[in-house]
Amino acid sequence: MPALRADRQGRVAGAAGPAAALLLLAGCAGHDPYVTGGDTRIVGHWRIEQQVDRVTGAPVSNAQVGTMNVSNGGIPIPPPARMQLLCFKEQPSVLIVFGFKIGSTRNAELGYRFDDKPGHQPTVRIVEGYKSVVIEDPVEVARFANDMATSNVLYMHIRALNALRTSAEFPVDGAPAAIAAAYAGCPLTDAAKTGALPPARHADKDD
Repeated sequence: MPALRADRQGRVAGAAGPAAALLLLAGCAGHDPYVTGGDTRIVGHWRIEQQVDRVTGAPVSNAQVGTMNVSNGGIPIPPPARMQLLCFKEQPSVLIVFGFKIGSTRNAELGYRFDDKPGHQPTVRIVEGYKSVVIEDPVEVARFANDMATSNVLYMHIRALNALRTSAEFPVDGAPAAIAAAYAGCPLTDAAKTGALPPARHADKDD
């Protein structure tokens, strides 16, 4: 492809043919917010992204918060972790992403506590190369969100038979705005909000 150069009037010289035309168009093209992210705002420690799906017209939103306050039994200075609230397949979810392996669905359990409220051990799945944990039962997600809405700090730990112990502490001030935005397209169920929680279940297979 011939080299492109601009003359003193800013016109591009040396470009000819369809390939050059496509190159020029690519430089002027916009980016789809669905891919690159929509309108973003910061509330407390949360980064909240909101947009509308051009196919369905439904809200496509998520909220995330990061932390450097991470500990692992085998890593002196662990990489940061990230927690994300989102709708996936029209269901509310909580995703926590670490930079190292934390265990497997069959052999690990997660416990969490907000401020001085009672702690919980929800049913979870560990995905993405054994580095991410997801809470996806709507009742468990609702309980998590309800506790978080009036809290400042989330502490969680993961104990596994096939990995060293991990813990993380997230600042969650600003959570009400994050919850409202993230779950706009998949509202938490009324039954879940009542606190009528079933017994915790444990997965019987690995992902």
